[in-house]
Amino acid sequence: MYADHYGLSGLPFGEAADPAFYFGSETHRQAMACLGDALAQGEGMAIVTGAGGTGKSMLIGHLLATIDRAASLPVRLTASNRKSILKDVLEAFGIKQDSLVESESLAAFEQLLESQAGRQIVLAIDDAQLLSASALASLCQLSNLRADNGGSPRLLLFGSPVLRQTLDALGMKVTARHELTPLRPEEVEPYIEHRLALVGCLGAPRFAGDAFAALYDRTKGVPRALNRLLDRLLMQGASEGRSILDSEAVARAAEIEPTDDGSSLAARIAALEARVAEQEVAVRRALGLLIEWVERGPRGLGDRPIL
Repeated sequence: MYADHYGLSGLPFGEAADPAFYFGSETHRQAMACLGDALAQGEGMAIVTGAGGTGKSMLIGHLLATIDRAASLPVRLTASNRKSILKDVLEAFGIKQDSLVESESLAAFEQLLESQAGRQIVLAIDDAQLLSASALASLCQLSNLRADNGGSPRLLLFGSPVLRQTLDALGMKVTARHELTPLRPEEVEPYIEHRLALVGCLGAPRFAGDAFAALYDRTKGVPRALNRLLDRLLMQGASEGRSILDSEAVARAAEIEPTDDGSSLAARIAALEARVAEQEVAVRRALGLLIEWVERGPRGLGDRPIL
């Protein structure tokens, strides 16, 4: 293991989104400011979107790790394509409910708001692009609840860019939004140094000046792709007894471990998501209109076409 070779206390470039390794890049600082404004405003819902690997899960972990628990009750929920979103939300807050009747779920959530006596309810949902139109509509109802004591929930959604397109297509109110972007070229070096420092790096490994540009070129600054390549790079460096890693070493590591330059599985999935995004938005919009048609009756939509 390269951690032993370089005298590190742990693996600095692991796959897990450990908030202890949070790096305040420019885009993440902007996202935190956006979320802070949303929590202060407390109406509607806020969304943070970004391509796979840009650090959405890391951002959630950092937010929940730094939020004031005395003034807030934060809960994290990973979305699925199940229909029982309100039941999932209640269970995330420790409330068991057998009934799937939406009105009863809303009443139970309202009781939760009342019980907090002004304490802020914060619901952060990861992978929110998986939610159906009906599930998003149910969440909108939650965000609009107001307790007699003035309490209201803060709803934060995190997902791929498809989420933003879906919400826009459904006409749902979003009070704050931010799109995460990859690291900038000049942020690669401090990102690496930050993570190495957290595991007690005392000078080894070191990176030649040309290594940072090579790392950016191979990963385009996507943190997940960068972590994967760096993990392979350090493993290779340890096996070769290298203390200094340069662009040549980066190129050889990239040949062993494909990165998000178009050849990796993650990149192929991202490309596929981009190709089907428009079709998915259209389908969700049609589903939303169909739900509205069912709820209001055929005359509820007037002359609006379903498709």
